[in-house]
Amino acid sequence: MSETNEVSALELAALMCSRVCHDIISPVGAITNGLEVLADDDDPEMKDHAMELITKSATQASAKLQFARICFGAGGSAGAELDLQDAKAVAEGLMASERPTLSWDAPAATLGKDYVKLLLNMMLIGAAAIPRGGEVAVKVENGTATPTITVRSTGTAARVPEETQKFLGGLPEEGTLDARSVQPYFTGLVARSLGLSISARMDGEAFVIEAGFVDGGSGV
Repeated sequence: MSETNEVSALELAALMCSRVCHDIISPVGAITNGLEVLADDDDPEMKDHAMELITKSATQASAKLQFARICFGAGGSAGAELDLQDAKAVAEGLMASERPTLSWDAPAATLGKDYVKLLLNMMLIGAAAIPRGGEVAVKVENGTATPTITVRSTGTAARVPEETQKFLGGLPEEGTLDARSVQPYFTGLVARSLGLSISARMDGEAFVIEAGFVDGGSGV
């Protein structure tokens, strides 16, 4: 798939903000509900339940925001590198509240911030490919100067997510982005800005998304 349309910087920024808000509204709403119970209910058991809800939801909200800061945000100054162990930590924090489990195979090294941004976005797509749960396996190889990033998702009914199939390679003539589909579109933009080819496909019963310095197009 080739990119046939462009999204303005203003529209892209608005859609990415909508995506982040969409991700954190649920745990923040749960915190609000828990605080209301603490204020209005005198039942000790209900108060204990409310505190558990607040604690769990606050942890989820914090994990989502820390992840989004690197995955979607600037993540440091221009030309900065990020520690892959830090990326692993925010990835594990996010996935702790998701159905799939995370497997991480990457060197203990620093990597250009945009490569890390790409890796985390690919991980999100990998998780979306197995909504019923399973394993998302992240792998970084071929060194840190010219890395190849692979995410392999195995689980029940694994499939290429519809939004990834449609938008990873760019915005088609008939395509309309929203807060859900902007993430795979953004993933493709990051890959192409790095000069990488990116592909999403089924490999038997597993979903694979891969980015690297190889010949050819996106393969989507």
